[in-house]
Amino acid sequence: MGDTQIEPDGAYDEIRFTGVDLVGADAGGSRFLECLLDGADLTEAHLKDTRWTDCRLDRVRGVGTELVGATLQDCVLTEARLGAVAAYGSSWRRVTVRGGKVDYLNLRGAVLREVRFEDCVLMEPDFAEATMTDVTFDGCVLTAAQWSKATLSAVDLSHARLVAPLGLTSLRGATISRVQLIELGDAFADQLGIRVAD
Repeated sequence: MGDTQIEPDGAYDEIRFTGVDLVGADAGGSRFLECLLDGADLTEAHLKDTRWTDCRLDRVRGVGTELVGATLQDCVLTEARLGAVAAYGSSWRRVTVRGGKVDYLNLRGAVLREVRFEDCVLMEPDFAEATMTDVTFDGCVLTAAQWSKATLSAVDLSHARLVAPLGLTSLRGATISRVQLIELGDAFADQLGIRVAD
């Protein structure tokens, strides 16, 4: 439905949003059930407090998308190209993010449970103060990820590439590989205030 418009507090069931221009659209508080967004432009779309259940978001793109306080459950996001996504305070459960690239994903204070990140690139994601349980990053590249004050349980980073991570002292509850531990040794020492003698 290329001409479908969205509005605040709407209810959208089994709708296909294919190639839709949702630039600046406001759907705050809306509910999306078994919907497909394919190739939609979400630039500056206001999706605060929305609920997404059994939805697919394929090849969505845009900058400045707002998902503050949103709830995503049983959703799949594939090959996204997004930047400056505000999703702090959101809740994700049984969500898969597969492929694509997301810059400046703000998940500060979010709750993630049973979430899978697969073969995607995350530039400067912010997981500060997030609560993450059973979350995996498989084949992903995380650059300058912020982990400060995050609460982690069964978070597997061992199959990801971690570049210049921040807040390493908050990685209790995460799994990393021995190779990663060696590679991050200097960063761990620096962030723990440990002086390493030559």
